[in-house]
Amino acid sequence: MDRSVSRSGSSPALPTVAVVGLGTMGAGIAEVLARSGRDVIGIDISPAAARRAVTALQVSTRHAVERRKLSAEERQDVLGRFRTSTDLKEAAEADLVIEVVPEDYALKLEVFTALDGIVRPDAVLATGTNALPVTRLAADTARPERVIGLHFFHPVPVMKLVEVVSSVLTSPEVVSRVTELAADLGKEPLHTGDRPGFIADGLLFGYLNQAAAMYEARYATREDIDAAMRLGCGLPMGPLELLDLIGIDTAQTVLEAMYAASADRLHAPAPVLKQLSAAGMTGRKAGRGFYTYAGTTPPENATVVPDALTPGQTERRAAPRPVTSVGVAGSGTMASGIAEVFARAGYDVTLAARSLAKAGTARGRIAKSLDRSVKKGRISEGDRDAVLARITPAGTLESFASADLVVEAVAEDLAVKKELFATLDRVCKADAVLATTTSSLPVIACARATSRPREVIGMHFFNPAPAMKLVEVVRTVLTGEEAHATVVEVCARIRKHPVDCGDRAGFIVNALLFPYLNNAVKMVQEHYATPDAIDTAMRLGGGYPMGPFELLDVVGLDVSLAIEEVLHKEFRDPSLAPAPLLRQLVEAGCLGRKTGRGFREYARA
Repeated sequence: MDRSVSRSGSSPALPTVAVVGLGTMGAGIAEVLARSGRDVIGIDISPAAARRAVTALQVSTRHAVERRKLSAEERQDVLGRFRTSTDLKEAAEADLVIEVVPEDYALKLEVFTALDGIVRPDAVLATGTNALPVTRLAADTARPERVIGLHFFHPVPVMKLVEVVSSVLTSPEVVSRVTELAADLGKEPLHTGDRPGFIADGLLFGYLNQAAAMYEARYATREDIDAAMRLGCGLPMGPLELLDLIGIDTAQTVLEAMYAASADRLHAPAPVLKQLSAAGMTGRKAGRGFYTYAGTTPPENATVVPDALTPGQTERRAAPRPVTSVGVAGSGTMASGIAEVFARAGYDVTLAARSLAKAGTARGRIAKSLDRSVKKGRISEGDRDAVLARITPAGTLESFASADLVVEAVAEDLAVKKELFATLDRVCKADAVLATTTSSLPVIACARATSRPREVIGMHFFNPAPAMKLVEVVRTVLTGEEAHATVVEVCARIRKHPVDCGDRAGFIVNALLFPYLNNAVKMVQEHYATPDAIDTAMRLGGGYPMGPFELLDVVGLDVSLAIEEVLHKEFRDPSLAPAPLLRQLVEAGCLGRKTGRGFREYARA
């Protein structure tokens, strides 16, 4: 059979590859190898796993033909290059063997020890581990210089990142050959050192673990945690959805390895992971994890089955109050964005600032935003004029006397907010709901500044408010059910997705996001990876819209430091202490894009 050529037009590097372990990852790796023009030998002790891998390749290539990505002849060539076996001796002719068996060191060592007596002396042995030490595995084989880590990401045909993990024993020639292979597969090879989780999973799994602990503590529902991170951070999946896709047993193994290496409490597996694994509820592949699934073959195609209500269980919620007029306090970008959101939804809005001039400036900012929408064809000029007509600027909080809902959007200064809420308590009608947009201060402090704490609630919008779909609805221990129901209904009317959470530092999004950002800074501080490498890993390996250092520079290093200090003070966890490098940059005035320099330098406008 004629062999296909590589992307460069020549014979492919490492032309014959054996993949040992034909689970979801192994089957995906086999597919991209076969489609790149290589002969692939899939090996698994389970004949059923081998059959599933063949079926998966047949299905994916048929879909590729239907989408005109492959011709029928090319499909037959790809299928002809893939064969399976249950005998490890079939790897004898391979130039490269990629091991993708379960994350168990004894099992992996058994495979590598057997391969020592089977493969050619010049063959490369790669492990697909993301948790176990590559160096130890290499040292325990007869050919340590030929062993390397090759960490693909799921789903393999889609994800562009491959972490190439060399140990101190790995031959430079092996690193070069495997890097060439990864590039020829259309992947982005990223060189990393040997430590549990490497770059992408080293940051990802701490975040996933915190989300599991948040759910276990009943701070928020699984749906709200996942929605918060999808809508608040633009992630393709929520953390609990992702844990179910990865496999809860796999996540527990990775976290155990990371904790053993670092003793970082963020990596100590949340007990719920162990409980679910012990119960066989390992995620999509088992049909049940944090969620319940139907149609688990292949696992990524499984659909969520809503949990049934227990007998007699009903949804209990107080009746919301009618809201026709809204007050927004503040003159900054967030205040004007929130006022625009309410006015677009048909509410009459009073926008009050310290002076009528400041309120007028904020209204002018809204006019410019609406003009951009007109230019893009999203609204008509008549709609623009109608929205602006609903916004009345004011220079005093007394103008909120008849408002049904007042939303405060002033600076993150607790003394200022408490004073403002005391004034709102005096000027607003008795049944008005008073909301704070704080992202880091205690909502209860604002509530206690009033004589009506039952009417005070948090509405944490995300910037830019007109574009972002999420609102964290923050209830204190004193918030009344009617106030909560009113805000939830208002969120629906303004087309925002409300997620419920309690009044503690960071709420959902910041409590999960900023420790992840802090850990990325620690990675740079420890000279494990550069900001560019880490950003690439998280964009390509995690599907993040921005890398952590891109995001830090946009948010502002000073803002990030302040939030991390609040989280550390609230939870008293040493692992949440802000990285010294972050503090040093802030003290040096390197605050990110707004100063022209943060983790990178920027041209000043």
